[in-house]
Amino acid sequence: CFLNNGFLHSEFLVIAPAAHSDAVLSESKCNLLLSSVSIALGNTGCQVPLFVQIHHKWRRMYVGECQGPGVRTDFEMVHLRKAPNQYTHLSGLLDIFKSKIGCPLTPLPPVSIAIRFTYVLQDWQQYFWPQQPPDIDALVGGEVGGLEFGKLPFGACEDPISELHLATTWPHLTEGIIVDNDVYSDLDPLQAPHWSVRVRKADNPQCLLGDFVTEFFKICRRKESTDEILGRSSFEEEGRETADITHALSKLTEPAPVPIHKLSVSNMVHTAKKKIRKHRGAEESPLNNDVLNTILLFLFPDAASERPLDGTTTSTDNNPASESEDYNLYNQFKSAPSDSLTYKLALCLCMINFYHGGLKGVAHLWQEFVLEMRFRWENNFMIPGLASGPPDLRCCLLHQKLQMLNCCIERKKARDEGKKTSTSDNVTNTYPGDAGKTGDQLGPDNLKDTDKEKGEVGKSWDSWSDSEEEFFECLSDTEELKGNGQESGKKGGPKEMANLKPEGRLYQHGNLTLLHNGEPLYIPVTQEPAPMTEDLLEEQSEVLAKLGTSAEGAHLRARMQSACLLSDMESFKAANPGCCLEDFVRWYSPRDYIEEEVIDEKGNMVLKGELSARMKIPSNMWVEAWETAKPIPARRQRRLFDDTREAEKVLHYLAVQKPADLARHLLPCVVHAAVLKVKEEESLENISSVKKIIKQIISHSSKVLHFPSPEDKKLEEIIHQITNVEAQIARARSLKAKFGTEKCEQEEEKEDLERFVSCLLEQPEVLVTGAGRGHAGRIIHKLFVNAQRAAAMAPPEEELKRLGSPEERRQNLVSDFPPPAGREFILRTTVPRPAPYSKALPQRMYSVLTKEDFRLAGAFSSDTSFF
Repeated sequence: CFLNNGFLHSEFLVIAPAAHSDAVLSESKCNLLLSSVSIALGNTGCQVPLFVQIHHKWRRMYVGECQGPGVRTDFEMVHLRKAPNQYTHLSGLLDIFKSKIGCPLTPLPPVSIAIRFTYVLQDWQQYFWPQQPPDIDALVGGEVGGLEFGKLPFGACEDPISELHLATTWPHLTEGIIVDNDVYSDLDPLQAPHWSVRVRKADNPQCLLGDFVTEFFKICRRKESTDEILGRSSFEEEGRETADITHALSKLTEPAPVPIHKLSVSNMVHTAKKKIRKHRGAEESPLNNDVLNTILLFLFPDAASERPLDGTTTSTDNNPASESEDYNLYNQFKSAPSDSLTYKLALCLCMINFYHGGLKGVAHLWQEFVLEMRFRWENNFMIPGLASGPPDLRCCLLHQKLQMLNCCIERKKARDEGKKTSTSDNVTNTYPGDAGKTGDQLGPDNLKDTDKEKGEVGKSWDSWSDSEEEFFECLSDTEELKGNGQESGKKGGPKEMANLKPEGRLYQHGNLTLLHNGEPLYIPVTQEPAPMTEDLLEEQSEVLAKLGTSAEGAHLRARMQSACLLSDMESFKAANPGCCLEDFVRWYSPRDYIEEEVIDEKGNMVLKGELSARMKIPSNMWVEAWETAKPIPARRQRRLFDDTREAEKVLHYLAVQKPADLARHLLPCVVHAAVLKVKEEESLENISSVKKIIKQIISHSSKVLHFPSPEDKKLEEIIHQITNVEAQIARARSLKAKFGTEKCEQEEEKEDLERFVSCLLEQPEVLVTGAGRGHAGRIIHKLFVNAQRAAAMAPPEEELKRLGSPEERRQNLVSDFPPPAGREFILRTTVPRPAPYSKALPQRMYSVLTKEDFRLAGAFSSDTSFF
């Protein structure tokens, strides 16, 4: 109240009680403090105002003093719960002010007045909040609750703007030219020269997207396993609870035929599904069949067609383009691409958790998902919505696991198809390996093998087994190998190796020839290196680190790391009998074979090549591997990647995931989706402040989500930031609807309104251009008029025009504005005090009147030189 007293003080001191119990309540104690302040200021010559807080803290009562050269200003305050009737208007306040000044001059100088009335609009009658909570019972086609699968809800469920405060100001009035008393007032808000508006935002409005993500995050704190949530174990035997325990021993001892053909995993899965449905009645099932089938069809669109499609990622129109910045957010968040199965699964689980069965629904969908994965593995159906190739380490671990399972299915599918083609003598290329290290694909034009070799290509995958330890080594082939001199391959030199029969050739490598015998150099069919997920890589690095620095440990580490290299060397030796290490290096690592032009004995320029320095180091890993490598084609080698074992590991990993683990895996995808949604909605509104906050959210999320097991507190901060942005966008929409920015026909008016709405969102108070006569002012006036008519149950303006007599109109007339919620007056004058001959000094009184508060704060100056 005192800060704008007209004095140029930017600093002041306050003496306040340290504890509530020490409040200065008695008048004598207050006077004692004030006299002490006065003496202190006089003795020190300090010109800084000094205030003392009196009464209880909640009353915000202060008295004080300021001393200058020849001037003393006293600061006084009055605080009442209710304003006395005679002081609720300007004339009564002028009486107080004049009596307090006590000016001895008979014609008192005119008092300068500034007035501000504040009107509050709470009821936005003609604007219902457009956002409706989704109807969770509706299920139409691909939509649940009016929401399409894979799309997040957005918006506030309640109006995020609760009140509009209009301040009408008369900054320069003089006593005598305006009347304001208990009978009549000239203060019409429409005539006020200045209007300013501020909006009050609803405290923590309920926002759909924020609730969606928050509820999903809560799953992270749950401890239950899927089986505990859904009741009994999924694979429990039928009638187990009623079985008589006395028959247990006889069951063990009696011989029983084992129906081998019925023990396949797919049969097990379908039996499990039947049991789940049997144990769980239709009414008990967390997800009803319609919802479940719709979700599964959304996740696995290939299931709709008779023949499942290949599991390659395809961008849909609903998702950002693959090269766009939004699409590549998954790199920063360590989530998954926005058109991937993992991303869709995260959104479906979110929706299930919010609308359909909560935690039980999540557990049910996950169980069905795992069963679907098992079924696809068993039946060689690729998983859709996953990019081909090895696991992408930039994505979340769950996405990597699904990609790993797809790799396994791809290998198994290729192997099974190879078996079929060998039995039907229909020769086709079925190698899943990369087509040579040059990356060229095998085509019919460059396949230069003999008919016999082609036959071997056809039968090759028949030799692979599902066991990790087995090799292709039946009797006839063993004899053949001995005949080919494979046993002596290690001891014999290139000449003996040259007698071997070439096997596993892919195609000829350009014009390169072997250094020793001049035969064309062939690229061999090789095994692909085993794909790895980040947890497997970490596990492997831990094993390698534990081997220590001893010679034996180092050797073992080198052997483990060179498994792929050894396999490629064996394939190369089988394809190129009589080759040497230099030949292999020329194909595998050309940089390590250095060729120079030299002059031979006859004076001709010839190319002379040798291995690089690192290849010549004694006990080099490459040299050691070359010496131990036998000429074995890829099809006879032990598999580098045991797809059966790896697939079972992945399926087991998926099966043991608790809903909490699942939520932690997928939370980055949900945050990713929420950020994309917020960006999409903001682009429609174009709010610059929100753009900056979204950039901050992305930066913050990138740091938090990239580390494994981020702290809950940091995750909550991200979700809170997203909710705040959602609320800001909802506020923008609310104000645009209320001010009708879309209805403006004139472009200039529309731009002005949009600018006004934007300022309302970002600034605490906004000046209304043209006050009540401007475009925004007319809209605000209309809002108040409609609210008043609705409150008084009066007919709208249109009906008033139809009423006949002026008497009828007067009866139905309702004031345009409600009574002011707050009235503020500032009275100023300059008069000599305390005597007529004293220096003329500024006097000021501020008063504020509300329904529950009446406060006066005065700054009265006296001349201390001539008094």
